[in-house]
This record gives sequence, structure tokens and C-alpha cells, in this order.
Amino acid sequence: MSENLPPCPQCAGEYTYEMNGLMVCPECGHEWAPGEAAGDGSAAGAGERVVKDAVGNVLSDGDTVTVVKALKVKGSASGIKAGTKVRNIRLVDGVDGHDIDCRIEGFGAMQLKSSVVKKA
Repeated sequence: MSENLPPCPQCAGEYTYEMNGLMVCPECGHEWAPGEAAGDGSAAGAGERVVKDAVGNVLSDGDTVTVVKALKVKGSASGIKAGTKVRNIRLVDGVDGHDIDCRIEGFGAMQLKSSVVKKA
């Protein structure tokens, strides 16, 4: 199993693993550098929020993403089709898990969940 890997500093989960030089918690999705580890109380890692797409790629402001499944839009006869490209996203702390602000041609400004997009 884990060879003396530290527990997650956010949720205290014990199933952490190392990936690309970062420690990852599969229970809450928290990522941190091994040097930032548990209990040091540093504010440097506390404000950082990692947003991942549907396949686990880390998203950042300005990225271009592709919608991976058809989405219904209130007030629209047609929804957003799978494969629609969305350019220049902005990551936000949204309501109900909507963590991407964007503008989609033909629909205007919207908020999307990161679980329905893939980094292009």
C-alpha cells in the first residue's frame, strides 16, 4: 500500500499517493507539495484551490476546454452539444459546484462544472 506517505492535511484521509511530484488525496481531491505537509499551518497552500477537468487535468484561468457531454440549458430549445469548445475560461468559487465562468457563442455568459469539460 502506501510506504509512509503522510495523510491528507485537508481531510486526514490515509489513502494519499504521489503523482508528478505532488501528493494527492483521492478522497477529497486535495493536492499539495510534500514540503507543505500536514499541520504547518502555512497560508501559502491554504488559499490555493485545484480544479480538475473530467479526466483529471488541472485547469487554470485562460484555458480552452471542450464540453464532454450534452448539456441542457434553461430557456433554450437546444442545449450545448458535446464537443463544443469554450475559450478563455475563468475559475471561480461558484454555487452548487459550478466552478468555471465562461462565454459560449450562441448562449452567452454561463457557469459550468469542471466535471463536464476536458482541457483542449
